[in-house]
Amino acid sequence: MLPSSTTPFILEAGCDEAGRGCLAGPVFAAAVILPDGYTHPLLNDSKKLTAAQRAELRPIIERDAVAWAVASCSHEEIDSINILNASILAMHRALDLLDVRPGAIAVDGNRFKPYKDIPAVTVVKGDSKFGNIAAASILAKTYRDDFMEKADEDYPVYNWKNNKGYPTRDHRAAIAAHGPSPLHRLTFRLLP
Repeated sequence: MLPSSTTPFILEAGCDEAGRGCLAGPVFAAAVILPDGYTHPLLNDSKKLTAAQRAELRPIIERDAVAWAVASCSHEEIDSINILNASILAMHRALDLLDVRPGAIAVDGNRFKPYKDIPAVTVVKGDSKFGNIAAASILAKTYRDDFMEKADEDYPVYNWKNNKGYPTRDHRAAIAAHGPSPLHRLTFRLLP
């Protein structure tokens, strides 16, 4: 079981993003504050869970969290400010949406920009070490997957319902055959 946060007795928001390596669509980020000492047997890095496990955990996280929020940056914003800055901006937007002010922030990875006057720590592989970051990774991933599955209805040739916008062979073959969609990130290397 993962500890609920990196700090004891402080309302700490865990932050993570999803969709950074995709060729299309927004990058999503979530911020989650879990109750002190919170555990759940399935709670782990979203990449280590099945889609069914993530779907099972999402309403549990939303119900049990002290506060949670999900936000995004569009593909246009990604093309304008780059994916790292867009990922951090999406995390800041998620933090803005929390209805409880955290006393600290724990971010998956090794890059973050200061958010207001709240102390923040970056944790490499934090989504497999701390429950609040794992919960954020699950929310970010499931909300982004929902977005891409809906976008697949408008652009079915790219098979986003299955590849979620990641650079799979079939996705790149569809870009080669049909060109980029209005949701593709044009600053990314779309073709090998």
